[in-house]
Amino acid sequence: MARLYPNILINDAFGSAGALTAYHRGGKCFLRKRISPAFPGTAGQLKVVSVHQRALQAWRSLPHEEQLRWEPYAREVEPHRPPFDHKARISGNNLFISAYHGFATLGCEHIPYPMPFEKFPTFLVQIQGASVVDDTLLIRWKLDMIDKEGRYRLLTKLQLARPGRGWDTGALRNFLAEGTANDAAVITRITGYTSIWDLDLDSYQVHARCILLDIKTGYRSQFLQVSGVVSL
Repeated sequence: MARLYPNILINDAFGSAGALTAYHRGGKCFLRKRISPAFPGTAGQLKVVSVHQRALQAWRSLPHEEQLRWEPYAREVEPHRPPFDHKARISGNNLFISAYHGFATLGCEHIPYPMPFEKFPTFLVQIQGASVVDDTLLIRWKLDMIDKEGRYRLLTKLQLARPGRGWDTGALRNFLAEGTANDAAVITRITGYTSIWDLDLDSYQVHARCILLDIKTGYRSQFLQVSGVVSL
């Protein structure tokens, strides 16, 4: 592990190139050897890869004139990866791919139409509790925001762990919650939860990255980190 020190040529880096991967910890950038897993991936990972491949192919199928229409909208969007300096912006291709993934997550995968990126409403997410029905864990959330049209859905990137354990971002799994902010509670439904994290406990530490998905555009908000312990 080597730290990357900013210089006149490279101010910051993220992602992988060649044999190196750049990553951030504690606000600092480090370099490590790029990892090439020997396993092909889980069923869930392969599903995400398949969606991404279709998104890339959909972008390539667009006429160049339509690709250019995405560019001015993308200039208004901050990336979801560092640097978070309010200066960096994404490309039209990035915005298209994000919208494609958003609609796929919402269960209506299709080629998105270029639309302006509207500022997401301020939102707050709190864990209300959890219960089990057969082999399905139901986590209830209180979603506080103004959403008169029921336009936004809650995507939870979840990790279940033993109480008191910290974050492991590699253990996060995506679950689209049921309901909107206009309901008393929105619910994340996790079938086969004990096998996903190989834990069968009476209480769990829940770590979540909570994201809003716009059902109109497919775009997603920046995430909120939420943690808490639930007892079953």
